[in-house]
Amino acid sequence: MTRKIADCRKYPSVSNCSLTISGEEEEVVRAATEHAVSVHEHTDSPELREQVRASLEDEKVTA
Repeated sequence: MTRKIADCRKYPSVSNCSLTISGEEEEVVRAATEHAVSVHEHTDSPELREQVRASLEDEKVTA
């Protein structure tokens, strides 16, 4: 399974957040949503989770 990445640096924020979360897709969606709610004051909703899921990228594998 391809690991996924959510990277806060790609989105402007007041706090200039630099957090990157990687793991299996469902883990990353859950953790990134919790981060968005607790740090960036978003409201947890199905729409937020879908936005997070849509923003995920595949983790680049280095040999």
